[in-house]
Amino acid sequence: MTSSAHGLTGYDSFVRECADTPRPPLPQAFGRLGQRNPLTGLAPGGNPFTDSSVAAAFTRILDQMEDTTDDEDGEAAAGLTFFGQFVDHDVTLDATSAIGSRIDPRTIRNVRTPTLDLDCVYGSGPDATPHLYHPDHTAYLLFGTQANAYDLARNAKGTALIGDPRNDENQIVSQLQGAFVCLHNIVATALEKDATMVPAALEGIRARAILDGVTPGEKVFQAARRIVRMHYQWLVMNSLLPAFVEGGVLHKVKHALAHGTLPKPFTPDSPVMPIEFSGAAYRFGHATVRNAYHLNGTVGMVKLFEMGRDEFRARKPELNVEFARLFDLPGSAAAQKARRISRKLAGSIFHLPFITDPLMIDGHALGLADSQKLPHRNVFRDRFALELPSGQQMARAMDVPEIPAPQELRDEGITKTPLWYYCLQEAEGHGGRLGPVGGTIVATVLLRLLYLDPESIVCATHDFKPWRELGAEADGTFSLGHMLACVEAGRDSIPLREELKV
Repeated sequence: MTSSAHGLTGYDSFVRECADTPRPPLPQAFGRLGQRNPLTGLAPGGNPFTDSSVAAAFTRILDQMEDTTDDEDGEAAAGLTFFGQFVDHDVTLDATSAIGSRIDPRTIRNVRTPTLDLDCVYGSGPDATPHLYHPDHTAYLLFGTQANAYDLARNAKGTALIGDPRNDENQIVSQLQGAFVCLHNIVATALEKDATMVPAALEGIRARAILDGVTPGEKVFQAARRIVRMHYQWLVMNSLLPAFVEGGVLHKVKHALAHGTLPKPFTPDSPVMPIEFSGAAYRFGHATVRNAYHLNGTVGMVKLFEMGRDEFRARKPELNVEFARLFDLPGSAAAQKARRISRKLAGSIFHLPFITDPLMIDGHALGLADSQKLPHRNVFRDRFALELPSGQQMARAMDVPEIPAPQELRDEGITKTPLWYYCLQEAEGHGGRLGPVGGTIVATVLLRLLYLDPESIVCATHDFKPWRELGAEADGTFSLGHMLACVEAGRDSIPLREELKV
């Protein structure tokens, strides 16, 4: 397997090999939902499309996607874009689907099993990844520095001590990572005060296999991790997906899975992490990025890459996020909103200033200026290397009405819409949320991960309800905003707070 063939990331190359090899390394993890969709057709002049002619056509089309005007607000809180990025890092190793990433995925050696288990927070636990934990209080994760109490723990070079380095690539996802670290420490503190909570936290899972022979302190860690994971999975199901998937589509997927079936084109043999998800549908988050964000009451509007100039280094206190400005915290003023999903991308994400080399596709070099454009990278990766099914092909496989190629594609003689572009176009007709094709892929993949995990909230704890101690309301209402309000209220009162700083 090559690590960068045809302009692919290491992850994309790995998935493509899994998808196209008769005996792939992880046959039930990575693969394709549909058939390969090679480049075919005639250009407007009557000649067959070539790599060069298609690249030129798509360059003209995709250049029209940039939008530097005022953001068109959707209904989702702006911070949910970055929660989506956080979830992406939990289930894939695809650095290029991240927002503003500079990581070379070839440097990430561990191919993790895709599950919603927060290994980006916990690593492999205190025994296997001890640098994430306090050496004398191993139930607690390290957090904060002497220079910034709300920064991630860091080594002497400023590198964050976290389970997935990509979660330090911009200010917002970095502080979301920190919020889950703090939530764990808040829960661990409560468990040490009230040991009767430990059995309740572990109810419904294979506790005997996990806890036989472990110390009381290890039980606290296991229980705290279990509680945080359950609330995280709840948030994926009930905050992230409803924010970005049209309600009727999401209901259909949930109904199918609850009754032991899968929506088309998924089958029991379908890959857990299909390339149509990681290479196209889940990249909808790029379209929800705003041109700028108001992080706190001290600094003005900050663009994505301006807040990321110190990525993978110590964070400046003046850029610490006030969560109520980005998430809907109970009792707070309305937060900023994410952009509606559409074929327009904010100028702040359209250009990737950290790209310094031209993109090579089958020996054809895209100019550096175009290589720095995010839409071009998404579509050229699809058409020239991954050869994903078109949006129309996926719609037919799902038995849902297909949307014809939009005028800007037809003007270039293109009648098969690249899947990522199709998902964005489809969302425009569904209130700025993912429609039948994009929404079915995204919702099915994420929810199916829970149904395949015997210890998830839908399998091991059928009656799980978020805990009021962690911010849930009396009627069970719970959101990422509720969790973050709990974190802000409790993170400074952890008894070991100062010891956990690096």
